[in-house]
Amino acid sequence: MPIITSPHELVDSDLYVDLEPLLGRSLYIKCEGLNFGGSIKMKAAASMVASAERDGLIREDSVLIESSSGNLGVALSIIAAAKGIPFTCVTDRRCNDLTASVMRALGTRLVVVDEPDPEGGFLKARLDLVRHRCAEDDRHVWLNQYSNEANWLVHYEETAKGILKHFPDLDILFVGVGTSGTAMGCVRYFRDLGSTARVVAIDSVGSVSFGTPAATRLIPGLGAGVVPPMLDPDAFDDVVHVPEEAAIRMCRALSAQGLLFGGSTGTVVDGARTWLDRNDPQRALRAVCISPDMGDRYLDTVYNDAWVLQHFGPQALLPLART
Repeated sequence: MPIITSPHELVDSDLYVDLEPLLGRSLYIKCEGLNFGGSIKMKAAASMVASAERDGLIREDSVLIESSSGNLGVALSIIAAAKGIPFTCVTDRRCNDLTASVMRALGTRLVVVDEPDPEGGFLKARLDLVRHRCAEDDRHVWLNQYSNEANWLVHYEETAKGILKHFPDLDILFVGVGTSGTAMGCVRYFRDLGSTARVVAIDSVGSVSFGTPAATRLIPGLGAGVVPPMLDPDAFDDVVHVPEEAAIRMCRALSAQGLLFGGSTGTVVDGARTWLDRNDPQRALRAVCISPDMGDRYLDTVYNDAWVLQHFGPQALLPLART
């Protein structure tokens, strides 16, 4: 059993869940939320802070600042608290109340953007505010998860390597795209290693990352209102766009099996199921999808009947049909 002295030393998990009892086909989930941050963002946050420390960017009077819809904000809150570094998280009104409460409990200063940018949505509005704060006060250190190489590099060196270690005969990897750090790290490692496994990107309907029209999105995590700078859309074998209603139904189908995962995980699993139903009728492919988050911070939204009915209607509460 490992013994740690700081919470950010626990960033990885070798746990996989086989979803065959639920989906009627073998699809393995790599659970990346089994850490103190509750999400895969703990990996990126630890990597980016370590890189900034090596480069001498963090001084005694430094204040970390970052734009986040939630999970990275929590991860950085944990690391900042452990290291005694002040942290300001710029988020927006879609951030779950539970997530915001966690960050405040860890000592983070929260700045909430109420109005989206007319063209770039909440993401651009958050980024503009971060840039403004940095220009006002040079003590601010912006890690910039959207273009920081340490974001994708940790998934190249750890996440992708771990998956192929456990599944050397893997046929398909499904990975969600937010900042694209996880996705780009994995696809680059697979290509550099010469793996024949296909990598399929999962995005949310309403995200502009792969050139589709922008639309309102209520579930934070995957998707973007501005194309992520580090994303190479041509690197992937295919892309699946998942409606938020489908993500909610998948989350609830998983929770009915005792698996309480987050909205991003519901999106990725539904995208994987959709792709496999279309392309693997013989159910012969060996497939893994990456689960970015756990579900406790979605109790007031995805798992709240009143919230789901208000925003998506009764069809979003229908049970998932097994294929």
